[in-house]
Amino acid sequence: MSAAFPYKLIATDLDGTLLRSDATVSTRTREALAAASAAGAQHIVVTGRAVPWTKHVLDDLGYEGLAVCGQGAQVYHAGEHRLLTAVTLDRQIAGLALAKVEAEVGPLLLAASRAGLDGDVLVGPGYRYEEGPLPYVPITSAEDLWSAPLNKVYVQHPTLSDDELAQAAHQAAGGLVGVTMAGEGIVELLPLGLSKATGLSLAARRLGVKATESIAFGDMPNDISMFAWASHGVAMENAHDELKSVADEVTASNDEDGIAVVLERLLGS
Repeated sequence: MSAAFPYKLIATDLDGTLLRSDATVSTRTREALAAASAAGAQHIVVTGRAVPWTKHVLDDLGYEGLAVCGQGAQVYHAGEHRLLTAVTLDRQIAGLALAKVEAEVGPLLLAASRAGLDGDVLVGPGYRYEEGPLPYVPITSAEDLWSAPLNKVYVQHPTLSDDELAQAAHQAAGGLVGVTMAGEGIVELLPLGLSKATGLSLAARRLGVKATESIAFGDMPNDISMFAWASHGVAMENAHDELKSVADEVTASNDEDGIAVVLERLLGS
């Protein structure tokens, strides 16, 4: 391990962490990551986004390494544009889980991420989705969600907050599916036991790096498992309080180069 930099692996979330509010990566952060790489560290993106919503960001960064996508469901080789590992959500179990949640809180608004390198994101009636550069396919019936293999299902509720919905879903169906909150309006149902740490541990093994040699950056409760896995967890200033409570430190926000602040300090620059 380089004496100049104490970690061999830098794991960064994308939204709210590596990406600024305008969905770009600052020059300062790019330079700090490049300097850490020159000092012997490898950078790995670990995101809730599935590969189709991630690969254009990686291509723009000139990123050719591994990325963990879909909350750990996919390990993607950016340089070769191929999936190395993939986990799908059992649709029968997911349907049962949804029924249990709806029995407790009433009808949910639904979306889903299809599996594969080019899997569409399907958005059902009423689901609140912010228009932007990420493509999606509107569907007219929730039944259309189940016609092809999925990575995950997104759920929203007309009145419950994200935290309230995540808690209710976990209580009603936590024995069937994983439940995580990945951002504003983004509560997800995942294969049971799947987390960012699952995918990150697989990717790290391929890279020959141990958890004790890793530092992780994130902003949402879905990053908690990644912080538990890595040696050092850094929450952004804009992070959810639940993540801040388990972080080893809190840095500046994603719009204030929070990742670069920490990397520059570790590099002694």
